Amino acid sequence: MLSSLTTANPSSTDTRTTPSTIAQLPTSADRSIVKVLLVDDQPIVAESIRRLLASEPDIQFHYCHDPQQAIPMAIEIEPTVILQDLVMPDTDGLMLVKFFRANPATHAIPVIMLSNRDESIVKAEAFATGANDYLVKIPDPIEFVARLRYHSTAYANLLKRREAEQTLAYNKELERRVAERTAELQTALESLKQTQAKLVQEAKMASLGQLVAGVAHEINNPLNFISGNLKPARRYTEDLLHLIALYQQEYLHPPEIIQAEIENLNLDFLVEDFTKLIGSLHTGVERIHDIVLSLRNFSRLDEAEFKLANIHDGIDSTLFILGSKLKAINVVKDYGSGPHINCLPGPLNQVFMNILGNAADALEEEVHSRKKATDDESQTYQPEILIRTHATEDNQVQITITDNGPGIPETILDRLFEPFFTTKPVGKGTGLGLSISYQIVVKNHGGSLECHSTSSQGTTFIIKLPLCPPDAAGCIINAPSKAQFCHG
Repeated sequence: MLSSLTTANPSSTDTRTTPSTIAQLPTSADRSIVKVLLVDDQPIVAESIRRLLASEPDIQFHYCHDPQQAIPMAIEIEPTVILQDLVMPDTDGLMLVKFFRANPATHAIPVIMLSNRDESIVKAEAFATGANDYLVKIPDPIEFVARLRYHSTAYANLLKRREAEQTLAYNKELERRVAERTAELQTALESLKQTQAKLVQEAKMASLGQLVAGVAHEINNPLNFISGNLKPARRYTEDLLHLIALYQQEYLHPPEIIQAEIENLNLDFLVEDFTKLIGSLHTGVERIHDIVLSLRNFSRLDEAEFKLANIHDGIDSTLFILGSKLKAINVVKDYGSGPHINCLPGPLNQVFMNILGNAADALEEEVHSRKKATDDESQTYQPEILIRTHATEDNQVQITITDNGPGIPETILDRLFEPFFTTKPVGKGTGLGLSISYQIVVKNHGGSLECHSTSSQGTTFIIKLPLCPPDAAGCIINAPSKAQFCHG
């Protein structure tokens, strides 16, 4: 049977509490209240303690005479101090203390043992079991109240500390979740930036490719017309000149009017120069044909899939497109053998365009900077770009592009391939070129793109492309010493 006596102030009367009337754990504002739960089989002891505490307005007294109901009642009323008899019928007081300590809801509540025994060994055993204090029945009122308040205050402070720890743990968990969410949003933002950069650059290059392809097509039509008629024109010219030579051979003394016209036209020079003129026209047509071929190789609008391509053609086409930028720059090409690889020719040309274009801009800046200097080395400076290609032993082609420009500060090397990062003045760079190039080389081709640079000592970009990219199923490896199929 469960019973409880409650004392809130001197005028309170004995009341039997029910679960619905039992107070909950005091809040931070009312934790000065001491809630005492007495577990004892003797009602007379409970009445004595109730009377002893009746004059204390801050102490609430609850009584449980059935040890088997002690833990459920403690869980229900949440006392700040438990008073427990050491010896009760059918119940070992020390074992009950262990039960209190084993239950998560009561394991931290201070337990004061009450007993008629005053032996030190009994007290030691009680403390060893988990009791917080030991009093001999019936204790001195002043000492008894002081101990109750002391243990209750200690327990309240423990609860406050645990609340603070829980709050701290909650805040840390909240911060962790915020950090995770922030990281997710940052990743999403970076992904959005990269996607936006890719779309902008792809649109830009697509427009450039369409323009280049359109110009090449428009030039190619009249070029074919000129080229097709130039051969018969040359043959007709040779026939006419042969006829004139034959006429001069057979008619050594033409009429005076014809002889005067021959001298007026300077026929000998005309015959010699006209032959050279036809040859020059043929050379010009071939040059225009090479230009059109370079434009078409650069645009590569019809090559959206992996195919076998000559990287040297792509580099040469890019150098041709950048011709005006490279006029004052010495471009050295050291091409190795085996340049055919399975790749996306159009996007790869875009990579060459971005890197070579940046090198040209850097060298132009270095030239202007050195013109302001007065030392001999600056005056004799010759801007140079060195392009090397060779096949590696691990079935890759390495393209190295080195310039002797101002170099890149080490502090920004790690940011070169970030979208929208640029060191160029406003209006001269979008910060998309190298970011797109990195995606094309690394993500699209499964290769690698590295930059090595030291300030004032030039910059080197190293592009490594696998002969058989991961996404190129059934591609053909055409290495310098072998040609074999690579099944993706």
